[in-house]
Amino acid sequence: MLFRLFNSVLAMALLLGACNERQASQPPSAPPPAVGVIPAGKKGVTWTYSFVGRIKAVENVALMARVQGFLDRVQFTEGQDVRVGDVLYQIEKVQYRAQVNQAEANVASAKAAELNAQLTYNRSLDLVKNQTVSQATLDNNRAGLDIAHAQVLQSQAALTQAKENLGYTDVAAPIAGRIGRTTFTQGNLVGPSSAALATIVSQDPMYVLFQVSVRQLEEIREQRKQETIGQSKIAINVRLPTGKEYAHAGVWNYTDPQVDQQTDTVTMRATLPNPERQLIDGEFVSVEVRERREQPRLVVPQAAIQVDQAGSYVLIVDKDNKVQQRRIKPGTQQGTDVVVDSGVAEGENVVVDGILKVRPGLTVTSTPAYPVSGG
Repeated sequence: MLFRLFNSVLAMALLLGACNERQASQPPSAPPPAVGVIPAGKKGVTWTYSFVGRIKAVENVALMARVQGFLDRVQFTEGQDVRVGDVLYQIEKVQYRAQVNQAEANVASAKAAELNAQLTYNRSLDLVKNQTVSQATLDNNRAGLDIAHAQVLQSQAALTQAKENLGYTDVAAPIAGRIGRTTFTQGNLVGPSSAALATIVSQDPMYVLFQVSVRQLEEIREQRKQETIGQSKIAINVRLPTGKEYAHAGVWNYTDPQVDQQTDTVTMRATLPNPERQLIDGEFVSVEVRERREQPRLVVPQAAIQVDQAGSYVLIVDKDNKVQQRRIKPGTQQGTDVVVDSGVAEGENVVVDGILKVRPGLTVTSTPAYPVSGG
């Protein structure tokens, strides 16, 4: 009996020793991963859309020669500002003055012939009453009078055309603006089939054209509906290629009535003052369309937003310290924050640090990453 009891005690001791060895060899369970979170909060935000725009002149005219002849004078300096009516080119006038003189002579001759035909007709009209001349002669004289009258009209039309052609020898500015380089210099033969002599581009005001999505257009229109008299709810500003903001704000004055089916965008246009002549026709600029006043909107840090094939999402830590994935609808960016239109509620803890270490459903230890900016 004592021997069996000793063996049992010995076996139990060996078994407990083996268990302790196994427990000592197993590593301790890993603690929950630590993440930095920040509560989603509201801050004063002015939504802003940025677009690439192109400056376009309100008016752009290519000067053409309407009559043929040699250039007598080029009366401007390339690149100067011109006014409406300024004579810029003069084409030789001698032959066109001669055509006017010839046409005036033809009018005088036609009128003389008309007067003679009128007198002849009047005499035959008196004589036919006395049966001195026949009715056929009267009819013939009447036809001669009509022909003479038609020749007067024809000569007057030719005179009008000759005067117009003489006037076309002076090529004047039809608009005010800045004139470019001249294609032809003094002594060159020009005419209606020639290339444009020069181009005038209006300077003040200027247009800026830019493409917006249909969704963005609806949001901009919604803001515009809230405008009150004398107070616009939206502002259109331009940044020059240097990055400097242009001093004068624009006014939205046109929206294309058709959507570009390839890009699903619509062309918008705004008018910009250009008193300093800073804006140049054809240059690219950045266009910002934004609210004039801040509105409280829910924001999350940009660092918290992840993107996959399904869209944008954030990870949040719930009250049980478990990670959840939330699909969001991001809005405009405001510095380091992004407006969230849907998907996250105010006060929910959004993961901003340690995102790559966690996945939905995992229990974590969360600590504040940094305080919410704004309020």
